[in-house]
Amino acid sequence: MTCQDCKKREAQVHLTQIVNNEKMSLSLCKDCAAARGFHSPLDNVPFPLAEILSGLTTALPAKGSAFEDAEALTCSSCGLTFAGFTSSGRFGCGKCYQAFRPRLEGIMRKVHGASLHRGTMPGVGRKTDSSNLPVPVRETERLEAELKKAIEYEEFERAAEIRDKLKLVKQDNVEQKKSENSQVS
Repeated sequence: MTCQDCKKREAQVHLTQIVNNEKMSLSLCKDCAAARGFHSPLDNVPFPLAEILSGLTTALPAKGSAFEDAEALTCSSCGLTFAGFTSSGRFGCGKCYQAFRPRLEGIMRKVHGASLHRGTMPGVGRKTDSSNLPVPVRETERLEAELKKAIEYEEFERAAEIRDKLKLVKQDNVEQKKSENSQVS
């Protein structure tokens, strides 16, 4: 949509005002909006997400650990590096989550207290993406591979955490199957 004032640039500011039950909408480019005196109240308010992330990622794992090269991680889809992510605070694409997963788990643990989601899962039992496996089965396989890797690198505390997560996921799978079977009956 082009700016309603200059009719040259792309509209980036969209204003809607209701006066006496009449709705008035205005779409302006940033220059025309500034000329009219409109600006975002958040323009000069810094949001330090990049600083928060870099603070959470400063403590690198010990030498010889499975994730010592985490800073060199690069998304194969968009080319964003993990260092680029921590400096900008933004992912380049949806595949960055998978590419940076080894480092994101630690950040999630620091922020949320856990890296495993225990809430409800939409579409439980439905087949998802190309693997054609239900989500809990893929999570179990991922945790088993991660456990094997942690044991291989002699990260026994991490292996114990993963073992406990794996146990919870398997327990949830059993309970979920029981509830599905009771609903079918």
